[in-house]
Amino acid sequence: MGSLQESRQVLHNIVENIGKVIIGKRHTVEKIVFAMACGGHVLIEDVPGVGKTSLACALARSVDCEFRRIQFTPDILPSDVTGFSIYNKATGKFEFRPGPVMSNFVLADEINRTSPKTQASLLETMEEKCVTVDGRSYHLPQPFMVLATQNPVEYQGTFPLPEAELDRFAICVSLGYPSEEDELRIICGAQVRNNEKLLPVAEADDILLVQRQVSKIHVEREVAMYILAIVTATRNNPEIALGASPRASIMLYRMSQARALYMGREYVMPDDVKALAPCVLEHRLILSREAKISGRKITEIFGGIMKRAQAPSFRHMVPQFG
Repeated sequence: MGSLQESRQVLHNIVENIGKVIIGKRHTVEKIVFAMACGGHVLIEDVPGVGKTSLACALARSVDCEFRRIQFTPDILPSDVTGFSIYNKATGKFEFRPGPVMSNFVLADEINRTSPKTQASLLETMEEKCVTVDGRSYHLPQPFMVLATQNPVEYQGTFPLPEAELDRFAICVSLGYPSEEDELRIICGAQVRNNEKLLPVAEADDILLVQRQVSKIHVEREVAMYILAIVTATRNNPEIALGASPRASIMLYRMSQARALYMGREYVMPDDVKALAPCVLEHRLILSREAKISGRKITEIFGGIMKRAQAPSFRHMVPQFG
């Protein structure tokens, strides 16, 4: 019980710390922290200037871990991400020079500004948590998390992420423009709200403990079936050409566990699934040709799926902790 309370407090401390520099986006911040708690990666998609990079940096600075940033451009090579081997004349051997991906938190800034080949260099690291260079594998430090930002595909000079890479992101979130009140606070406090002034409120071992505790959160079979029903509906919808994968089902399951822990529960409720399903699933779905021609939107179609999905009702409750 104590470990659950400690893990919950770690997550709340991180959310509060990020809130010192990111104004008015608490729900989005919470979702990103949930992704970290279940070992997932995050894609932040929005127009320039709304704080995508600042949010990613704030999360990384809130945890006392190694943090590296990769500014993606069209001329970035895969070896610039993963590292490379170089010949050492003194020893007569090749030595591995690790790339920026060999860190706990990796900010892949404007990931859709670089070529598909370089984007693909992140695939192995995100799924296998290791890097292979010249036939040798190198394990990444733990915890490991990729925080990628991208501009909408309508902007010039972008390369849309392939389906395989999109599927490896636990969630995709958008910040949106702040309200007038929040933007006024941002303007007036621009000189004092600096990421570099953030102090860590957690360590690497704290995050690893949280991830272990998340996996212990109980999920009733009825709730798991609810997750399956939502995912299956995306595969059977005629307006969706590519539905959610089993990886998506697993991630929605884990994200729901993380939210339950954050809310102070030892069990997952249908509301956890409802709150997270859009950010976990929507970016993985691809519209059919007919739906695109008709001007349909993924959010609209998925909203209909969620309305039709029958959420289970609990007959008994497990006591809360916290």
